[in-house]
Amino acid sequence: MCDLHDQHEHEHEHEHGTAQTAAGPQLSRRRIMQLLGAVGVTAAMTAEADPAMAAAADSIVEEAGAYKAPEGLAEDSPAKSSALGWITSNSSRITGLNEEIWENAELSLREWNSSIAEAGFLEKAGFDVKFGTAGFPTAFTATFSYGSGGPVLGFSGEYDALPGLSQNKGVGHHDPREYIHDPFSPSYGPGHGCGHSALGTAAAAAAAAVAQAAKKHKLPVTVKFFGSTAEEALIGKTYAVSKGVYDGLDAFLDWHPSTANATGWGTSNAMTAVTFTFLGVAGHGGTPLGNKSALDAAVMMATMSEFLREENMAPAARLHWVINNGGDIPNVTPEIAEISYYVREGSTARVQVLLDKVIAISEAAAKASQTKVQHRITSACWNQLPNKAAAELLYDNMRQIGPPAFTAEAHQLAKDLQKSLGLPEVGMHDKVAELTPPNPVFLGGGSTDVADISWNVPTVSMGAALAPIGGKFHTWSTAACAAAAPGQAAVIAAAKYLAATAVDLITQPERLKALKDEFKERTKGLEWKTALPDGYEPPMYEPPQWFLAKTGQKWPPKNITWPPRRVVSNEKFSSLGPELAPQK
Repeated sequence: MCDLHDQHEHEHEHEHGTAQTAAGPQLSRRRIMQLLGAVGVTAAMTAEADPAMAAAADSIVEEAGAYKAPEGLAEDSPAKSSALGWITSNSSRITGLNEEIWENAELSLREWNSSIAEAGFLEKAGFDVKFGTAGFPTAFTATFSYGSGGPVLGFSGEYDALPGLSQNKGVGHHDPREYIHDPFSPSYGPGHGCGHSALGTAAAAAAAAVAQAAKKHKLPVTVKFFGSTAEEALIGKTYAVSKGVYDGLDAFLDWHPSTANATGWGTSNAMTAVTFTFLGVAGHGGTPLGNKSALDAAVMMATMSEFLREENMAPAARLHWVINNGGDIPNVTPEIAEISYYVREGSTARVQVLLDKVIAISEAAAKASQTKVQHRITSACWNQLPNKAAAELLYDNMRQIGPPAFTAEAHQLAKDLQKSLGLPEVGMHDKVAELTPPNPVFLGGGSTDVADISWNVPTVSMGAALAPIGGKFHTWSTAACAAAAPGQAAVIAAAKYLAATAVDLITQPERLKALKDEFKERTKGLEWKTALPDGYEPPMYEPPQWFLAKTGQKWPPKNITWPPRRVVSNEKFSSLGPELAPQK
């Protein structure tokens, strides 16, 4: 989930840590060869058998310390000064938008207020906004055009929160903003534990700044901002790509909050998300004979899938699960239970091999528990295709602009959080990490629905420090920072990094050509095809009427079946065999 950009977490050199690259820790030659042997794949074999992994890898493995990032790629220009100046002069509006979306803390596919707020910001900047991208009610596309014949540049915006990560802003210890009292199952409300309030805001600010600069300096360009729903479910962009939403772009600029300020040209894991539904027969827990527990099946599946780790999962693989429906009360045998998995590997082909094993386990669990099982793919994405030329240009802009302007308040909050989490109290990452090559062996990590875009248009990603050094995302501690002093500094810095890079792509055609040439070379002989199954319908929630009216949409969209098919168990009690004769 939101989680490609874990490649920017814990992965950069600073005075308090170890030297690491934008794709993970540096490895010795001996360790590299050990891992190559363990995976059983050479570069030549990978190119032949798994072209997606080969395209995402570097063709030349640089000696440690031999690479030096080129300088002079990013050029000062009147248009760039105007774009950066616009961000500075509108900083209070930008940070205010971040705070508004943070306050909303709306979950995936239900970002009613957040999407409207972000769209409104862009409308005021002269963008034409259309809601309902790819049928998603809270997705929108905002377009600004000046002149003709210029490049078409895309920006990525997200604004969904995560469940259970509610946290009061700027508080250095766990202090949920929304506590949900239940005598049997207390919980917390949603929160921006991945910083998407800042992500969408900074991208929108960058897009607006580029538009203003293009208009002022008469630069032909089309700027497209894609307000994307449900990144945490890794489906908003993946499905939209399959519907051609991102066709016609020349370059795509992406960022994600991080614990460091860095970019690179590493890849990510491909992923398939799948939910297994077990159907049994309910009955009183005090008289369980003949009942069929769907929860038993889910627990058996979870247990058996853990045994895949030793012999069936390479270093890049990840397998994690949650029982998201396990029953309601102990004295009712659960008739329906659901367990959801994220299956990750270095390419879609490798994901499929692991997924087939997980599916086989579900069938074994159903047989053992005498239940029925069905599964549905909820999302699927590719590994990200890197672009070294884009990373080098972005890095040069980051280096020239400098790190986020963290205040003493930001560093103090970071140190308070680090103390609460048992981490060294070193504050925020206040440098721009050096650009270094990715590891020659991919060791896995997060996934992103930006990856599918990257196979269709040259794409660059970067991270700006929003959370403390050593922290993690998908946590309440990140929610504490996202709209407080650390996050507000990161929003402004990220907007400037993206805007400056976009202006260079407009004013220096040779830079854009370098991105496109590399993209063409990497994708030679390889055709992207969505990893989503045939006939796939994305998950959706019915919007409130006020939202439909405000955004000019009708319900349901044409690409889904509504209402969805009901899931109902029609199983029979289990037979215990002939009744025993009474004892004499």
